[in-house]
Amino acid sequence: MGNSYAGQLKSARFEEALHNSIEASLRCSSVVPRPIFSQLYLDPDQHAFSSADVKPKVEDLDKDLVHRYTQNGSLDFSNNLAVNDMEDDEDDEEMSDSNSPPIPYSQKPAPEGSCTTDGFCQAGKDLRLVSLCMEQIDIPAGFLLVGAKSPNLPEHILVCAVDKRFLPDDNGKNALLGFSGNCIGCGERGFRYFTEFSNHINLKLTTQPKKQKHLKYYLVRTSQGVLSKGPLICWKECRSRQSSATCHPIKPNSSVSSTVTSENGTTNGYKTGFTQTDSPVLSPANSAINLSGAQDLTRNKNVVKPLALSLQVVGKTFAADAANGNGSQGGKTCVPTSTPARPGSYSLSPRPTYTSADQATMFISGPPKKRHRGWYPGSPVPQPSLVVPIPTIRPLSRTEPLLSTPVPQTPLTGILQPRPIPAGETVIVPENLLSNSGVRPVILIGYGTLPYFYGNVGDIVVSPLLVNCYKIPQLENKDLEQLGLTSSQLLSVENMILLTIQYLVRLGPDQIPLREEFEQIMLKAMQEFTLRERALQMGASCTPVSPGQLPWLARLIASVSQDLVHVIVTQNSLAEGISETLRILSEIRHYQRLPDYVVAICASKIRGNEFCVVVLGQHQSRALAESMLTTSEFLKEISYELITGKVSFLASHFKTTSLGDDLDKLLEQMQQRRGDSVVIPFNGDLNECVSPQEAAAMIPTQNLDLDNETFQIYQPQLTVARKLLSQVCAIADSGSQSLDLGHFSKVDFIIIVPRSEVLVQQTLQRVRQSGVLVDLGLEENGTAYQRAEKYVVRLDNEIQSKFDVFMRRVKQNPYTLFVLVHDNSHVELTSVISGALSHGDPSPGLADRVINCREVLEAFNLLVLQVSSFPYTLQTQQSRVSSTNEVHWIQLDTMEDVGCEEKLYFGLNEYSKSLQWGVTSPLLRCDETFEKMVNTLLERYPRLHSMVVRCYLLIQQYSEALMALTTMASLRDHSTPETLSIIDDLISSPGKSKSGRGPMLVIRVPSVQLAMLAKERLQEVRDKLGLQYRFEIVLGNPAAELSVAPHFVARLKMWRGNEPEEWIPRTYQDLEGLPCIVILTGKDPLGETFPRSLKYCDLRLIDSSYLTRTALEQEVGLACCYVSKEVIRGPTAALDLSGKEPERAPAGENDSEELLIDLERPQSNSSAVTGTSGSIVENGVSSSSTADRTQRQPRTPSLQSPATSVGLADTAASGETLKQECDSLGPVMASSTTPKPSSSSSGTRSLAWPGQPPPGCGSLSAPLPPVVILSKAAYGLLASQKGSQLPASASLLPHADVAWVSSLRPCLHKDMSSEEQSLYYRQWTAARQHHADFSNQPDPTSGARTFHPRRLLLTGPPQAGKTGSYLQFLRILFRMLIRLLEVDVFDEEEINADHSGSSDVGQCEGAPWPDLESFSKIPFDVSVHDPKYSVMSLVYTEKLAGVKQEVIKECKVEEPRKRETVSMMLTKYAAYNTFHHCEQCHQYMELTSASQMSDSTLHAFTFSSSMLGEEVQLYFIIPKSKESHFVFSKQGKHLESMRLPLVSDKNLNAVKSPIFTPSSGRHEHGLLNLFHAMEGTSHLHLLVVKEYEMPLYRKYWPNHIMLVLPGMFNNAGVGAARFLIKELSYHNLELERNRLEELGVKRQCVWPFIVVMDDSCVLWNMHSAQEQTSQPVEVGVSSKNVSLKSVLQHMEATPKIIHYAILGIQKWSSKLTSQSLKAPFSRCHVHDFILLNIDLTQNVQYDFNRYFCEDVDFNLRTNSSGLLICRFNNFSLMKKHIQVGGQRDFIIKPKIMVSESLAPILPLQYVCAPDSEHTLLAAPAQFLLEKFLQHASYKLFPKAIRNVKSPVLAIDCYLNIGQEVAICYISSRPHSSNVNCEGVFFSGLLLYLCDSFVGADLLKKFKFLKGATLCVICQDRSSLRQTIVRLELEDEWQFRLRDEFQTANSSDDKPLYFLTGRHI
Repeated sequence: MGNSYAGQLKSARFEEALHNSIEASLRCSSVVPRPIFSQLYLDPDQHAFSSADVKPKVEDLDKDLVHRYTQNGSLDFSNNLAVNDMEDDEDDEEMSDSNSPPIPYSQKPAPEGSCTTDGFCQAGKDLRLVSLCMEQIDIPAGFLLVGAKSPNLPEHILVCAVDKRFLPDDNGKNALLGFSGNCIGCGERGFRYFTEFSNHINLKLTTQPKKQKHLKYYLVRTSQGVLSKGPLICWKECRSRQSSATCHPIKPNSSVSSTVTSENGTTNGYKTGFTQTDSPVLSPANSAINLSGAQDLTRNKNVVKPLALSLQVVGKTFAADAANGNGSQGGKTCVPTSTPARPGSYSLSPRPTYTSADQATMFISGPPKKRHRGWYPGSPVPQPSLVVPIPTIRPLSRTEPLLSTPVPQTPLTGILQPRPIPAGETVIVPENLLSNSGVRPVILIGYGTLPYFYGNVGDIVVSPLLVNCYKIPQLENKDLEQLGLTSSQLLSVENMILLTIQYLVRLGPDQIPLREEFEQIMLKAMQEFTLRERALQMGASCTPVSPGQLPWLARLIASVSQDLVHVIVTQNSLAEGISETLRILSEIRHYQRLPDYVVAICASKIRGNEFCVVVLGQHQSRALAESMLTTSEFLKEISYELITGKVSFLASHFKTTSLGDDLDKLLEQMQQRRGDSVVIPFNGDLNECVSPQEAAAMIPTQNLDLDNETFQIYQPQLTVARKLLSQVCAIADSGSQSLDLGHFSKVDFIIIVPRSEVLVQQTLQRVRQSGVLVDLGLEENGTAYQRAEKYVVRLDNEIQSKFDVFMRRVKQNPYTLFVLVHDNSHVELTSVISGALSHGDPSPGLADRVINCREVLEAFNLLVLQVSSFPYTLQTQQSRVSSTNEVHWIQLDTMEDVGCEEKLYFGLNEYSKSLQWGVTSPLLRCDETFEKMVNTLLERYPRLHSMVVRCYLLIQQYSEALMALTTMASLRDHSTPETLSIIDDLISSPGKSKSGRGPMLVIRVPSVQLAMLAKERLQEVRDKLGLQYRFEIVLGNPAAELSVAPHFVARLKMWRGNEPEEWIPRTYQDLEGLPCIVILTGKDPLGETFPRSLKYCDLRLIDSSYLTRTALEQEVGLACCYVSKEVIRGPTAALDLSGKEPERAPAGENDSEELLIDLERPQSNSSAVTGTSGSIVENGVSSSSTADRTQRQPRTPSLQSPATSVGLADTAASGETLKQECDSLGPVMASSTTPKPSSSSSGTRSLAWPGQPPPGCGSLSAPLPPVVILSKAAYGLLASQKGSQLPASASLLPHADVAWVSSLRPCLHKDMSSEEQSLYYRQWTAARQHHADFSNQPDPTSGARTFHPRRLLLTGPPQAGKTGSYLQFLRILFRMLIRLLEVDVFDEEEINADHSGSSDVGQCEGAPWPDLESFSKIPFDVSVHDPKYSVMSLVYTEKLAGVKQEVIKECKVEEPRKRETVSMMLTKYAAYNTFHHCEQCHQYMELTSASQMSDSTLHAFTFSSSMLGEEVQLYFIIPKSKESHFVFSKQGKHLESMRLPLVSDKNLNAVKSPIFTPSSGRHEHGLLNLFHAMEGTSHLHLLVVKEYEMPLYRKYWPNHIMLVLPGMFNNAGVGAARFLIKELSYHNLELERNRLEELGVKRQCVWPFIVVMDDSCVLWNMHSAQEQTSQPVEVGVSSKNVSLKSVLQHMEATPKIIHYAILGIQKWSSKLTSQSLKAPFSRCHVHDFILLNIDLTQNVQYDFNRYFCEDVDFNLRTNSSGLLICRFNNFSLMKKHIQVGGQRDFIIKPKIMVSESLAPILPLQYVCAPDSEHTLLAAPAQFLLEKFLQHASYKLFPKAIRNVKSPVLAIDCYLNIGQEVAICYISSRPHSSNVNCEGVFFSGLLLYLCDSFVGADLLKKFKFLKGATLCVICQDRSSLRQTIVRLELEDEWQFRLRDEFQTANSSDDKPLYFLTGRHI
């Protein structure tokens, strides 16, 4: 509220007040005149209408305009109908019979020539408010502007100026008799008679003019300066009205018959439409109606808000509208019309409920304020047809539509006459009920029609708390099944009554009824009835309760309640029972005991049983009434009580101490006794005193506690950040086109936090310390500190401009991904539309306006991250966040035993569980003594809100505890032990050490006024006791910065050590170690983090007003923190109750599904700053300074000196890991197939939490979590935890802004994870009408929910470290975007390089293409240069023979070599995997919505292969869009061939060759998107995939042509794919030649080339050597990135191309030198990317059995056939390092598993002797053979090891037989070109599946060393023997029986056999 009282006290004002006071006392009939103070500070003109928070008096309400109606439809003030005119004076002359004509009044005629127009004065000037509302009107001092009503202009108010002395005060008293006024139209002054004045302003009255009757309203200026209608002028005294009260009925369920529309054939609900008129309210006299149709029936689902129905005297005027600035239309209100409005369309009430079938809708223009809620008329019993008088309605002309929604406005036709009310249906509320009994009864609506209430209705409250439990909803069958019910209509009214009584009996004296509890009871009862029904079908008999049995059964159940529950049974109506109860209550004497509950049952023959509950218990009735208010409402109630002086009795009660002394005098005496000196600030006893100067100068010892000096990210935060990133990747990969990560190269952000100065500063600190601004490249290192402020914005009135700036940045930077973080997003999530209805919140819907605005929803480069500890309000049926986009904090107990992290999270559940520790002082406490004191006081002050009483008592408790511990020991017994021990700790701790540190106490006082009062009072007591240097008292007001006394700031600076001069504490964490009391105020705690020195959290003011889960849990959330394990283990180890003892697997090893990314940033220098990233709060202060030091100083080396301020990344243990994570990252590794390097878990886990002592030293005083002291109500809800259940608070309504969808729902069962809770709330709760998500309704036709695709919700317990987590997320998101633009490519130098320069014979350097003749003269270089073959066997050449032996290095075979990679930026010509999305290649990649998967057709294609010796059937999958590339038969669409171009075609925009890409295991990661590489031009690309992988490839690449290999090749290697590609292509070439020949094309003109390329080719480059004249030493190389299209087009343009067999390009390396480019073309091996002439190579085949080196083998055979292989050296290929799929090894396992844990099988075990008992393996024979040969060179060819001059002779094959052996390849074909072997002695002979060309004569040409070895490999044993015989091997080689082997396969898998022998 915050407005000061009346401002400065001016002397003139004082004199005037004194004069008025004296005059009033002379005229006043009552004894006590009004005190001057009240006149000065509580004048209505000062506040009642200037502040939305102040409630005007009750009378204002009753003064509201009456609805009169006459036949002509105008409002007639003269006619008294059944509803009496509320503004009648005490005069009896007007109380004539309601049908008699009015008394005529002769009016003086107007002077001649004067104006007589209504609304103008006689001088012709306009007086209407609508005309003057913007005018500046000057009025004399002491005058006020008031509004007069003319009977002829009911819709207008006339403006007059009247002397305020002639107007009444708030109580309707003290108005001077007479009148003094001025006309503000013509300016005429000095009208002394109202009659004269009324003539001048043309009121044209027919009755005696009276100021009381016609001066209606004060007029006030709104904040926009518009003059508008304010509160009613309060003319009457209260007593005079109450005397006539009984004749004014109020009927709660006054449903108007013309508006009742039956729904679904039932009378359950009434939908009433309301139209706006300008008459204030349908208001029977003095019933003090609350027009808020808006009771938010807090824990009530679809309960409607009735019109005008609170039975509580409401002290608010409807004119508060005007004060809010929207009242220029006057106080619009609701009147029923005959046409129901559309149900649920726009209820404008302040707390609208969820609208469903049983609801009414109503319209209210302004926010009527209320103190208690009304109740719901639509009870389940048919209404008696009673009619309430309704005025005729003028059609309303409004210029602007109300909230831009049309309001149905149908004038009533026909007049409804009032009907008499049956006497039995009324209840007269006795006078002074509350005063006499001290109880305000609460009537809980049950089942049936409640009666009318007359009389003193202000003293009762009607609550709809349980009404919905009795209206059992119709549920769908699936919901019924979930609940275990057969139907939802199982309980009779009798059953419900008995259940209710049982429930009330069970509650006992302390608890209040909870809707959620009773709903579960009803559900259980229904489940029992379902079981009974099933039993009945089995033949058991059971009789229901008959209405006759009900009364005695009800009394029987109530009899066990020890008189706490009474039952009253009546015959005619409920009114009898209620009247009887109220009568007993009003006559009760204080010593007599009342029952807590009276159940009134009406056993009516006509209507069946009806009932309601009257709550009479002191505690229960008050708690129920207060719990009906929302937080905002009860805070207003409190401020109203404080401002109107209602608390004065209470305040005076607390002016004395518990011993009866005058408190102020006592404090004065103590101050005088002490004199000038003050208690020593620290390091001394409380009795030691020093002078204030000495105290201020005392300097504490510096305690360099550097925990706050380093910002670190801890493992849980890291894991959550990764989960967030993973989710963002999932959105990008979802195919919904909502996020294209490949589009962005930068990350920017804004953090929006609720209105809390401390929270803004805290978040700013975290942003600065984390260095995230520098890391994201948003700010420079030097300026980041200042510039951080623009990234953290609070939700206040200035946010719109800041947000607009942000959104401009979003629009201007399309390549930046912006993240809008909405922190504490559950706070004040009201909708913009509910603006008019907000409960006086200063600016409603701000968050909604920002987060849900259209720009945010549509911006493709903006992610919204909502962060909340209490996300329940975001998890409703209307939620905008998909449940898949929720990221939940990791289960904290799984972090339990991780590494040496010594800190564990201690949250709400841990607090609940700690009660089972069995320790003497639990961490969660309830102060019983305090509660008893409160109850006594509450009985004494029944009219005050209990929080006010509690707060005053709390202030007294703390004040007396301070006095008791310093000067007055006699007061000790009057403080509760809890309070005493807290204060003792607070004031004695600083005295125990030289550091002066002490604990912090937080007292939570939600009301700002009460908090200010508490601070002032406690500060006064502290200062008078001389403790002002001992501890500080801080007011924690969200709206203001922290204010700490200078001497305490100096002390904090001393402790911190290195702060600049101007440093002041800005966050609560800055107060670490300061002994202080923080009085934390504000509606909600907003997520501020408290320091570790927080030791006590006093929540004794949080009581039964906090009955939603969020409200309650966020209060305890203040104390949640991280603590060391000893804290949890210590108390529990003895009892073994923790349930946390068993060892769990460390989390680090289980998160293989996390992304691999270099998550931990290398710390930027700016991050040398504070602690714990909002998470790891270590609480408690050790009792001695030595313990404190030992506990805190030892630290991991990296944290010891502030200069080294490092985070994780620099600690030795983890450095290696992070490098590894960084290197191994693919662009997006969201795939769960990615293995995580196992070392990373150990690396990242070895981080120390701050304050962690090194292992072994042990913490001397493990600080405990803060002690939380609760009120009894809160304790009952938070502490009841049986086993591992959630606290009882979890079953409450999750948030006040949501409503339960159904009263029948399953309960939250124990151990529900936060994910399950989210799904539960999404099913069973719905947003209320004022909630920001309410507008997000599901699609009415399909029921589909609409989610914002780029919105995530991060949920985690309070103070768990969410801020650090999302800052880390921003960092790794940026890293990932950079990685998405980068690619890891292999960067390795060529191997076996030969720079002798002999190969470039006759080449001219700059030639673009080779010259065929000169090129064919170059000898083929048989050495393999591709670095991937560095561990393969060398190929023997003559040059090799001349090299020294050391060429072959010895190396360990076991270690797989890590290949060198380097990160390159992707260019526009790159090939991509599935994770790339962009507009250009969208069509290429995705199926359009029109075409579906089925549009691809499957075609079989059969051809015969001579090599396989059988027909081969392949399948093509051809998308519709690609069918043009194929030829189909005319009839059956049979695939005939694939179209080929002609050699002579010259299309500059196309590539002629079809591109084949064999791929396996890389459906996501293979670079199969060639759109950009081919510059978007049309091309023919075929994926070659194995049969079993086809569905996956088809899913990810729906627009690609697939060539599916036969099933027999599922286990084959890459050789098979290449073999079939080549075979198919040759067959197709023949078919095309035949087809085109018919068209007249020569056979040799058909294009014979195909491209075969790997799925890891990513970029292509073109190189040229630069001439450098000055330095001839080394010529540089310039290279540029080019497209695949340009490379292929260049190669295809080679002259005489058909004479080349294979064309290729070289592998890129950063070491490419001009030397390697000297020869533009080489005749050597080509790999990975080849242009293959299938015509020339028709007779050279790939070996289809091969897994390794198939290309080297093929190149050697091609060359030996005399064909040309050309490598273009001016192009190079970059290959991406892809970690998954591709040519991977099989995991070799035994065919029959004996046990799970077998030792790994070594390569030498891959072979065995035939017919042996060896373990047979499940792997292909060829694979086993090749792997065996790689590792067996020592055994097979011992003479060849490192002996290059004597290679192994291999005939017609190249096999890798180990890198230490050289192979000499010889072709057996006649006329083949082979290496010259003259004079070479071979060390071995390798014969592999040799064919008939290999004969004995051929072998005899070669010479072998003595002892050379032989290896002959054949398909089976018989062919092995035949080969040995045929080749006459036994002549020269010696064989032994034991030298025969087979691969270790079973005979089904066709093992290969080989024989070894020695040369003789």
